[in-house]
Amino acid sequence: MRTTLAALVLAAALVTPAAAETVLINNGRIVTNGAGGIIENGDVLIVDGRISAVGANINAPRGARVIEANGAFVTPGAFAAMSEVGLSEISGSGAPNDANVSGDLISAAADAGRAFNPNVTAIPVTRIEGVTRAAIAPSANGSIFDGRGALVSMSGEPDSVFRERAFMVVELGETGAGRTGGSRAALWPAFEAALRDAREYPTRYRSGQGGAVLNEIDAQALQPYARGQGLFLVNVESAADIRRLIRFKRANPSLRFVIHGGAEAWQVADELARSGIPVILDPLANLPDRFERLSARLDNAVLLNQAGVRFAIAPGPGSVDAHQARLVLQLAGNAVANGLPWDVAFAAVSRTPAEIFGASNLGRLERNYIADVVIWDGDPLQVTSAPTAVFIEGVQQSLTSRQTQLRDRYNPRNRQR
Repeated sequence: MRTTLAALVLAAALVTPAAAETVLINNGRIVTNGAGGIIENGDVLIVDGRISAVGANINAPRGARVIEANGAFVTPGAFAAMSEVGLSEISGSGAPNDANVSGDLISAAADAGRAFNPNVTAIPVTRIEGVTRAAIAPSANGSIFDGRGALVSMSGEPDSVFRERAFMVVELGETGAGRTGGSRAALWPAFEAALRDAREYPTRYRSGQGGAVLNEIDAQALQPYARGQGLFLVNVESAADIRRLIRFKRANPSLRFVIHGGAEAWQVADELARSGIPVILDPLANLPDRFERLSARLDNAVLLNQAGVRFAIAPGPGSVDAHQARLVLQLAGNAVANGLPWDVAFAAVSRTPAEIFGASNLGRLERNYIADVVIWDGDPLQVTSAPTAVFIEGVQQSLTSRQTQLRDRYNPRNRQR
């Protein structure tokens, strides 16, 4: 009986979410990502899942746990601006892959938040690399609309999706042209017709007319974005396609866009800056592997930054690393190697993605911000560095993953002689 009771208590403990505690991180190199810049020998106080204070010589409240950072980097958790993490366990296999939507039944209505699985092995793998949040999105093959993306936490908790239907993915480049008969001459009229269908939902559908290009389910899903109440994430790479989007935005100022890709964005940097359209780019996208990326270059981020374009860093559209949200810090490090200032690069994988997606309480170590905090054993943008502690909403996270378990299991030093 005692054994059974103990087992039940243990099981309850395993399924009960950990509570946020009061923690003082002492004597760190604090990357605030805000007006405070980097504070040497600074402290961060976490109370009830929020940043309560940041600065020097903060007194620990009674009962607080104190962590000595000993001069180590203390940063906001990284935010992967685009990923398939939690949608794709094994990208090369169909069964554990919910990222790809086939057929013509659903396109714009596809909903990544409903498919997200917080229990996939990629979640702890991502978390132990210092990434605490991600934007995730599906992809389709029968429409220019890939569906609705979501914002998720890497906590692994059942409520990890903290914003459903955060954006709508649309293909307005080479891929989109391929889905509309192989020509941009048909792509843009199709996009505009879809927006009209959505704006006129449900009237034209209930009258029996139907939509010009969308079925009723997709028109309903697209409607808030078509009315300027949501964000379009637009997959485009070439300078010409970016200019088309800028012109369209100028004619439709109520619509909101962010570019994903933008390999040739440096060619239209000044125009992008004036338009206010941000970019999510891959700083390693320098190979002309497609016609729309013939002018890609490694200093794309540097040139956009000089022009005043707001940008985040993440793997590009169709990347084989789409499910590897953990790589965003490495990509930011590559951008630094090609001339981007360190603070701008780190913001591009933390504060800026949060701002782009409207998660304004994430990405900074400032009072009242959500306490996603990482302590590092080195420079966060160096591949040889790793977190020594990760907090999500003030809860310290496990630094164990399937990979670390396999490492420990087969490490000869751990074998009994």
